[in-house]
Amino acid sequence: MRIDVWSDVICPWCFLGARRLGRALDELGWRDEVEVHWRAFQLDPSAPREPGDLREALERKYGPGAFDGMTRRLGALGPAEGIEYRFDLALRVGTRDAHRLLAWAHTEGTGPQGALVDRLFRAYFTEGADVADPTTLARLAGDVGLDPGAAAEVLAGDAFAADVQADLDAARARDIHGVPNFVVEDRLSIPGAQEVETMVLLLQRARERLTAGA
Repeated sequence: MRIDVWSDVICPWCFLGARRLGRALDELGWRDEVEVHWRAFQLDPSAPREPGDLREALERKYGPGAFDGMTRRLGALGPAEGIEYRFDLALRVGTRDAHRLLAWAHTEGTGPQGALVDRLFRAYFTEGADVADPTTLARLAGDVGLDPGAAAEVLAGDAFAADVQADLDAARARDIHGVPNFVVEDRLSIPGAQEVETMVLLLQRARERLTAGA
């Protein structure tokens, strides 16, 4: 079974959803038989090249108090999934290059891509890393066993930009306006960072429906 996940590495709900998906697959015993493909989505496509202030950007977009409300809620949910969000360290950054790197990692296999997704989430949300910086991105690729030199070469040009754009176009075609969004076998959509128990149930139902319709 294949699951395509539209996600952004600066999306805190995507980090939560990724961890919950992993736990759900483990509970089902499906970790080794499900192919998870991480697809590009940009929450802030207009982010400038230089890092900016995340609080200011969020409150300009969503209104006063948005930053504190988000951090309180996610700060309470994170520990159950092994996440200690450090929103005080997080920066406003663009993610197109991070998505290009993830598209390249997918050519190395779903395992390396999944490992890199988790490393990018941890770097951004717990370490305050600038995940728009090519040097940082290449280092993070090396952290999960990918070739940092090859990663740097990808980032130095415009490789895999077409793959990223194809993901963004596919999200629009599917009317995906929020992430995470989990699409099972290109047919059934599971939106949002569902609780683990809910994700288990939805994945079981998805497999049953797909099997019945095969």
